[in-house]
Amino acid sequence: MTDGTDTKSSNQMWGGRFASGPAAIMEEINASIGFDKKLFAQDIRGSIAHASMLAHQGIISTEDKDKIVHGLNTILSEIESGNFEFSRRLEDIHMNVEARLATLIGPAAGRLHTARSRNDQVALDFRLWVKEELQKCEQALTELIAAFLDRAEEHAETVMPGFTHLQTAQPVTFGHHCMAYVEMFGRDRSRVRHAIEHMDESPIGAAALAGTGFPIDRHMTAKSLGFREPTRNSIDTVSDRDFALEFLSIAAIAGMHLSRLAEEIVIWSTPQFGFVRLSDAFSTGSSIMPQKKNPDAAELVRAKTGRINGSLVALLTIMKGLPLAYSKDMQEDKEQVFDAAESLELAIAAMTGMMRDMTINTERMKAAAGSGYSTATDLADWLVREAGLPFRDAHHVTGRAVALAESKSCELAQLSLEELQAIHPAITDKIFDVLTVEASVASRKSFGGTAPSEVRKQIAFWRARN
Repeated sequence: MTDGTDTKSSNQMWGGRFASGPAAIMEEINASIGFDKKLFAQDIRGSIAHASMLAHQGIISTEDKDKIVHGLNTILSEIESGNFEFSRRLEDIHMNVEARLATLIGPAAGRLHTARSRNDQVALDFRLWVKEELQKCEQALTELIAAFLDRAEEHAETVMPGFTHLQTAQPVTFGHHCMAYVEMFGRDRSRVRHAIEHMDESPIGAAALAGTGFPIDRHMTAKSLGFREPTRNSIDTVSDRDFALEFLSIAAIAGMHLSRLAEEIVIWSTPQFGFVRLSDAFSTGSSIMPQKKNPDAAELVRAKTGRINGSLVALLTIMKGLPLAYSKDMQEDKEQVFDAAESLELAIAAMTGMMRDMTINTERMKAAAGSGYSTATDLADWLVREAGLPFRDAHHVTGRAVALAESKSCELAQLSLEELQAIHPAITDKIFDVLTVEASVASRKSFGGTAPSEVRKQIAFWRARN
């Protein structure tokens, strides 16, 4: 098929103001069809809603509306089947669709653009696309949270070291560690839901920047397109890309959470840690070292965050100096969002797969949980609780016990009662009840603590809201 365009029609698209076609360089820098064709479904959906409203208001005839809707649905089928020829000379998705519509239905196609501009049209298309992407993101995060809840329930009692500064701090459970990510991704999902609420306004009808003199019904088009209501200021409507920036901000924060998790998986899967083992589905080998099993999926998730961050900074920079209302600079908004959306979607899917698929080495975790004198805080707490020492004194006594254990190359629980009493006479044999990692985690029953009983309470809470 042909797109029904030539140089003359390309000039006509710009109106009688321009006597000659754009130079090759101008055509190259001006065209956005190479990336904004991704908006074809939203563009056609918005045009159908607009045409229906125009007919309802008596601005165009029902006959013309029916021709327009039929033609637009034909174009949608052509694009979806791969039989549509996009033209760079027509700049963008809007003009490609409109030119093809003119070929299909003739003069009635020219009535479609009544009471709208490409400024509010692109704002609508882009907003619809971002809204749909946020809805996908919400579902993907829900599935990721579910994967963590399953792992947390499975390992509510699995002991592992908790870290600060990547140094062993106190024993925790792997279930509790998993629930930390549930909280993170839960906040991400909450931000997604708030963003959908913030952007749930229809731009169409704002026209170029001042609204229109035609008796349109913006509430009708908003409702038909699934928006809560129309936007309330025509200048802001065509100027606004906050919805895109908010999406990128959410993506950057979620990507940061994914990257932190990816880093832990990379560390945990090393032979030095050996806490987890990734399946072959999420690993690669080495071209020269046959023993290698590399956590490439996790590393690539970690890297995707850099791309997402770059997209956010790029769009912030594009928007920061623009006067109201629309400027052509805003054409550069979409590639950043498209790329970030693809990166985030892939990263969430990969991480969900890894979490469900990885093998947990519970024995290795338990052995590491007691290293680095991780129950030292339990000794200090016991001295406060049972011997009545001020915490700072208890801290000093515990430090001396740790120093002694280090000098003997043993764990705290391996010190004799006599050795401990030589440090402080108030210590009794009951101290050994709190120096195991199991006793340590079981004692942390404060709300949100690592005790298995508390972990299960939080799992139940999240299952009820997930």
